[in-house]
Amino acid sequence: MPAPQGAPGWANELALAYESGAHGQFILYGNVHDRIAVGNRLVNLAGYLENELLAAFQVVLSYDLGNGLTIERGGELVEKWAGADLKRTPREPLDAIHYISKYLRYLGNLRALGREAKENVAVILRGIDQIAPADGHGYEHGSLSSLLREWAGESPFSELAFTSILIADNLNDVEPQVAFDAHTARIRVPLPDAPALERALTILKTQQPAAFAADANLGQLAAALAGVTVSALESLIKVRAHEKRVLGTPDLTRIKKDLVERDSAGLVEFIESKRTLDDYHGQDALKQWLRQDIALWQQGDLKALPMGYLLCGPVGTGKTFLVECLAGEAGVPVVKLKNFRDRWVGSSEGNLEKIFRLVRALGRCMVFIDEADQTLGRRESGSGDSGLSGRLYSMIAQEMADTANRGRVLWILASSRPDLIEVDLKRPGRVDVKVPLMPTATPAESAGLIAALAKRYGLPLEAADLGRLEPKMPTLMTPGAAEALVVKAYRHSRTQSVPAAAALEACLIGYQNPVPADVLEFQMRIAAREATDLAFVPEPFRKFAAATPAA
Repeated sequence: MPAPQGAPGWANELALAYESGAHGQFILYGNVHDRIAVGNRLVNLAGYLENELLAAFQVVLSYDLGNGLTIERGGELVEKWAGADLKRTPREPLDAIHYISKYLRYLGNLRALGREAKENVAVILRGIDQIAPADGHGYEHGSLSSLLREWAGESPFSELAFTSILIADNLNDVEPQVAFDAHTARIRVPLPDAPALERALTILKTQQPAAFAADANLGQLAAALAGVTVSALESLIKVRAHEKRVLGTPDLTRIKKDLVERDSAGLVEFIESKRTLDDYHGQDALKQWLRQDIALWQQGDLKALPMGYLLCGPVGTGKTFLVECLAGEAGVPVVKLKNFRDRWVGSSEGNLEKIFRLVRALGRCMVFIDEADQTLGRRESGSGDSGLSGRLYSMIAQEMADTANRGRVLWILASSRPDLIEVDLKRPGRVDVKVPLMPTATPAESAGLIAALAKRYGLPLEAADLGRLEPKMPTLMTPGAAEALVVKAYRHSRTQSVPAAAALEACLIGYQNPVPADVLEFQMRIAAREATDLAFVPEPFRKFAAATPAA
């Protein structure tokens, strides 16, 4: 099974494992429904396996639930077997696996009798996650699992020129005894990288020239679209060609966002931001640190870069807004994880696999996890969720600790209760920098925050007005609370036809912090204690860093 010239990395990995005799059974998982550039054509995975990777095999059989067992190549050789009935190949999974096993045992018997079988046999099982699913409720589940494991490492199958390639969307959706058998090699098919996309674009430009500018730089287009599948790109280009609209650089960001979010089935969303850290009010020491990290990232000096940040602080302190500012400052994609938990067995793990696949393909990016204390799971989840939280915790912890991601993927966790996040997930090597975001400590800081927000909302407040109102300004004001106050003042100004300063003054009368004082103090204490550097903690709140928060 020599890999063809220019084969993808996963194909070379599979070929090496087979040629060396290390493995005969493989599970391909990941981006298995995409197209692959071969010569001047785009082909699907099964077609690539059959016609390229398995070109030297005399017999190729394939099976999926929709089509049943199909003899793709070598029917005349299979027909020599007395048990063959090529007009009635089985459709049900167990019958099909039995059929293949009997044929292989026939070849094994010939070999035992000294009549060496010349057939190299390959079997492609598409949708193995449906044939032998992880929930144990598939067709004749135990029998199927047993036979597939025999193929991987038992005689006579292991002694024949035989390989079985099982294809699944997600590894965690496959029966664990099959997926994690010691004799089975697990090979991830990644999303296409920039060179693979460039090869696909070269083919598509020939087929659909109306979608491309005459001087289109396909290398730049491919680099900008990293994270997009070839199938999605092909569909887009066909639509553009039909509309006679050129695929241009200005709309690449929007196209990539739309395609990636559609392919990820709503598991992630892209945060688009034109803000920078200049838009974030206060905490100059923090902004200086973040700007230094971004400068190192842009210069390619990755040794000093953190693996991740933890943004913590009371509710409403602008954790998500800071991420938007950081995204705009850095100029890299920011992926926000949405709800990937599912009620079906294995689905949550499969959703995480899809997300990780996307993140790896994007190149440099940030991964934002809001409400991290709820999302990330726990090492010991008890029996209430059948161990789901523990499994999710393990997957996320492993991905966050992968040192190969330093400088490629920056994890950003946000939580008002960082004490509920597992200590292992917050340790250096996963989260290197923990940043507390605090409310205002003085009336002057509150006045400055309101001034910044009033400017954004078009509420005309003069410096003299703010100076006059400063003594009335409340302290411990979060950006969320300040924004609510500015919106209220804007509404009052418009509905009562009064000047902005008078409207704000009226709204300050009887003002109450939307977060109860005890809750606010508790969350400030936790945030101060989490800080990796006291310089990140404003001076008035440093007393909390040494104090033990009361539960």
